[in-house]
Amino acid sequence: MFTKKGKIFYIVIGLAVIFLMNYFVFPFMFGDSVKEVSYDAFLSELKNKNIDSVEIDGEYITYKLKNNEESNKKSNLFFGIFSDDNIQLYKTGYMDDPNLIEKLSDSGAKFAKVQPEEMSPILSIILSYGIPIAIMIFFWRFLSKQIAKGGLGGNAMTFGKSNAKIYVKAQTGKTFADVAGQDEAKEALTEIVDFLHNPKKYAAIGAILPKGALLVGPPGTGKTLLAQAVAGEANVPFFSISGSEFVEMFVGMGAAKVRDLFKQANEKAPCIVFIDEIDTIGKKRDSGHVSGGNDEREQTLNQLLTEMDGFDGKKGVVILAATNRPDSLDKALLRPGRFDRRIPVELPDSKGREAILQVHAKKVNIADEVNFKAIANATSGASGAELANIINEAALRAVRMGRIEVEQSDLEESVEVILAGYQRKGMVISEKEKEIIAYHEVGHALVAALQKNSAPVHKITIIPRTSGALGYTMQVEEDEKFLMSREEAFNKIVTFTAGRAAEKLMFSTFTSGASNDIEQATKIARAMITRYGMSDEFGMVAFETLSNPYLGDDTSLSCSNETAAKIDNEVIKLVSSAYEKAEDILRNNMQKLNSIARYLIEKETITGDEFMDLLEC
Repeated sequence: MFTKKGKIFYIVIGLAVIFLMNYFVFPFMFGDSVKEVSYDAFLSELKNKNIDSVEIDGEYITYKLKNNEESNKKSNLFFGIFSDDNIQLYKTGYMDDPNLIEKLSDSGAKFAKVQPEEMSPILSIILSYGIPIAIMIFFWRFLSKQIAKGGLGGNAMTFGKSNAKIYVKAQTGKTFADVAGQDEAKEALTEIVDFLHNPKKYAAIGAILPKGALLVGPPGTGKTLLAQAVAGEANVPFFSISGSEFVEMFVGMGAAKVRDLFKQANEKAPCIVFIDEIDTIGKKRDSGHVSGGNDEREQTLNQLLTEMDGFDGKKGVVILAATNRPDSLDKALLRPGRFDRRIPVELPDSKGREAILQVHAKKVNIADEVNFKAIANATSGASGAELANIINEAALRAVRMGRIEVEQSDLEESVEVILAGYQRKGMVISEKEKEIIAYHEVGHALVAALQKNSAPVHKITIIPRTSGALGYTMQVEEDEKFLMSREEAFNKIVTFTAGRAAEKLMFSTFTSGASNDIEQATKIARAMITRYGMSDEFGMVAFETLSNPYLGDDTSLSCSNETAAKIDNEVIKLVSSAYEKAEDILRNNMQKLNSIARYLIEKETITGDEFMDLLEC
């Protein structure tokens, strides 16, 4: 909002502009306050003796009426505010009328013939166009200066400020106790906390605090929470800003924000500055760049590099940054003396997931019999944010069910919601399609159970989900696995192809329900050949590289067209071999396939224990 002093200033400026425009511009843009009428109307007024005076200039006849001051003031309210005369003029074209002088004399009007004043063309152009342009340039320069100084009032226009949020311990209240499943990352950051607590101990031996630490990991793993916890443990001010906030429309504003941020940090030292998504401004500089489109981002990066070099590490200013795209960062940003440490914040293991679930469970009412370990085993690959969402979904389900505590069933259902979406209870599926879906899912489960090195079946359902799945088979590993053998990878492909094999054996047809299975089987087969070196044809040769391990499995293929064709053939052979194995297993266990499928059609959902009982009986 404008200040009171600022409002008065702008009102004065506005009135001055109106005066200048009224006095110089509007008369030339819009002409005098003259109304054009027909010659008949002029003669009628002349006959009625309503005309006070007449001027004849050879082309036009201009006249004014008697006793018309009230209407004149109304019609000339704006353009004549500052004029000496508020009289409305009328104008008509001059006609070759030999009796005109006689008519003028009879009407009693004053009349005269005048020569029209001719204005200099140069003066006319200056008044018509020069003054408005000069006024606009003046105001543009004035507003630009005010914007640069942040002088228009309000924080929204202070482009030169960093807009960093400052937190202190009392506001955030985050400590390492709030961070679970990241023991290695916490250990790496403990030294920074200790330095901020006891700087003299390190200064005595000549050690300098690392200027920066880069937190690297997938989305949702708690990088921001770790940074807040470091500030909370050290009990120092915490500056938080996103990399995207440095990006501005005006060139140079990003660099100005960097300078302002480090100026504030030096004033508040010791403190912690956290830059989230630093890859927004820290991307590699393009040496072949010509067009200048990235000048603003590169200026911001250069300023950040300069500031990190310029401040004294002994003052206790620590720069923490987070990214899930470390491969895209400029090498100058990662060298020692800037971001000295790179701290991985990976997806939690089974023990870490259990600890994270317990931390978030403190905020809700949990039943005593809840088994967090079982939920942790069922959520392999989940991030901390997803685990927090699972707890919240379970609490919402408990409320919907009319309970005051979260039970094991709520947590299990929330896991399925995160993985496959909500149940589509209103979806109507024909009996024929329900039968095909049941045999498809039992085919997956049966082949998985009858193979070695396969995860146990946890649940089978044919209830459709909002993700588009018409049914699914859930497998849960008993122990956390970090390696996958060639046999285990091949068995995964066999399990994925088993649904299609069951459709062919029972209904002699193929459906679109196996599309996701085919995609997953092909993905594993290709990875075995191009990345894992599990092919007899190519051996230990990598043809694909993973672009970013933290943002999906996007890969880039690097080989000749001839080799790419051979890879495609190997993938086809591998998937076909797995499909034949799945078909053989099901053909040898048709009775079990039929009995379990019929039971699933009746129950719609069966647990892993129920499935194993049916398989063994």
